[in-house]
Amino acid sequence: MIFDRAALREFTQTAVAVFVALFAILLTTQLIRLLGQAAGGKLASEAVVALLGFGAISYLPVVLSLTLFVSVLLTLSRAYRDSEMVVWFSAGLSLTAWVKPVLRFSLPLVAAIAALSVFLSPWALMKSTEYRQRMDQRDDVARVAPGAFNESAVADRVFFVEEVAGDQGRVKNVFISSIQHGRLGIMAAASGHSETLPNGDKFLVLDRGRRYEGTAGTAEYRVMEFERYAVRTETKEARGIEETPKNLPVWELLRHPTPANLGELLWRLGIPLAALNLALLAIPLSFVNPRAGRTNNLIFALLTYMIYSNLISVSQAWVIQGKLRFEVGIWAVHVAMFVALLLLFSRRVFTFSWGRLWR
Repeated sequence: MIFDRAALREFTQTAVAVFVALFAILLTTQLIRLLGQAAGGKLASEAVVALLGFGAISYLPVVLSLTLFVSVLLTLSRAYRDSEMVVWFSAGLSLTAWVKPVLRFSLPLVAAIAALSVFLSPWALMKSTEYRQRMDQRDDVARVAPGAFNESAVADRVFFVEEVAGDQGRVKNVFISSIQHGRLGIMAAASGHSETLPNGDKFLVLDRGRRYEGTAGTAEYRVMEFERYAVRTETKEARGIEETPKNLPVWELLRHPTPANLGELLWRLGIPLAALNLALLAIPLSFVNPRAGRTNNLIFALLTYMIYSNLISVSQAWVIQGKLRFEVGIWAVHVAMFVALLLLFSRRVFTFSWGRLWR
């Protein structure tokens, strides 16, 4: 009991540290990507935080499975380096004695990974798609960001607003460039505001400005001054959410068992199964010779994780392409890795038993 409690405590402490590091890396990379899209005008700045949250949820199954694998690996590797394993083996404990505490630590995490992979991750992807579409369907005034050039929803105008004054939709120093009937029109005004007519039409009303109209490449331009000029703002035509196998709920995948849906189902079920296999694989892979290098097993473990993940991706692709039956692809890779797990266990246990007998 003391052994189990000590092992669980160290597993938990290591897992928390590993998860914080991996999650911080995930958030940083996602934030950089979203900020780049917002700076390029492809994404509204106010949507960055929401999309960051949805993206974090969608990647959590992979992050947790990697956390589980690395935490067990690091904990047992430390026990080898500090010669604690020698004490456990001298007390009559075999390497297989670590299976019970590893399973007690892993099973709740595997259940969480399964729930995230099967249910929450597709939900987050669907909500992210809906939110992006809602931001994309705003009218021109709502899409304007101060200090940046913004294209209208129908791509026939370019807006520039220096600053937003107050919460009533008033803007200062407005610049609008548009092309109508082959003629270029440029409007500049000191201020403007948005208005909505009773029939629902929305307009951007400019106050005290000028309009320059002419044909590009010629000197024929007409200049007009106005006290009030209304520009109708457009919205993109509403369209349905694009459904893909990645954002469909699991019951829809089961209801329509197309090759693409079955491939997605294989991936969702494969993540928790792989997490459980990797947690057990970390036990024999954690062996460290204190007199040799300390990074060899970590490199080999990382290669094992990459090979496992790529094999699941290959199985998914083959199911989608019709080269592999779903009934075979769902278990083939995991059974192969479980056989490799048994071989590694037998090798470590046999090596330890033969060494003790020789001594």
